Amino acid sequence: MPNPTAAMLVIGDEILSGRTRDANMHYLAGELARVGIDLEEVRIVSDKAPRIVAALNALRGGYDHVFTSGGIGPTHDDITADAVAAAFGVGIGVRDDARAILAAHYQRTGLELNAARLRMARIPDGAALIDNPVSSAPGFSLGNVHVMAGVPAVFQAMVASVLPGLQGGAALYSQTLCIRRGEGEIAGALSDLARAHPNVSIGSYPFQRDGAFAVNVVVRGADKAQVDAVMVALCAQFPEAVA
Repeated sequence: MPNPTAAMLVIGDEILSGRTRDANMHYLAGELARVGIDLEEVRIVSDKAPRIVAALNALRGGYDHVFTSGGIGPTHDDITADAVAAAFGVGIGVRDDARAILAAHYQRTGLELNAARLRMARIPDGAALIDNPVSSAPGFSLGNVHVMAGVPAVFQAMVASVLPGLQGGAALYSQTLCIRRGEGEIAGALSDLARAHPNVSIGSYPFQRDGAFAVNVVVRGADKAQVDAVMVALCAQFPEAVA
């Protein structure tokens, strides 16, 4: 049975402008691979509601899960919650349970729960809250869409809250081999191995160091024995390779 599939929607002008380097995709990919959910697509969109809605509707219809990051804070350009509500055609408003979480947090910290901060309690109708042990302001899940903060520490905490409730599949087993040759020299051998092992993914990632070309070959699959067989074959063909 194939693994469940997932897509990620990264939201924010700061990512597209280059002011902020996204770390959440890398983290999510690793966590999903660990539980056997295949991340198959990532999109990045600006803080424009029509673009968020269009991307969200395209992704949620094509994958078992969609994870979003960014745009659920207290400022005027945090419009992800509204866009999700629009995509699903449901209402949105300040919800009592989300308000209570924020009120308790700001009471502990001695800060005011002002109108701006209360925006983080606006939740689309029918959504389930995602716990945020870092800064309290919750994310939420609606249908197969899981909406989380863009701040990496908070995003990671929300992923940890969501994943235990999702049905996973077979976790990927992965091994890497560094072959000190140009990619063109090993392409034929990799093609032959890929044809012989159709259930194993063989990725080729060239780099240059000190004027010499080399390739990191990453072998991944749900069946450890098949991955190991490919690694043995590679080591036999390229004895100079380093694991």
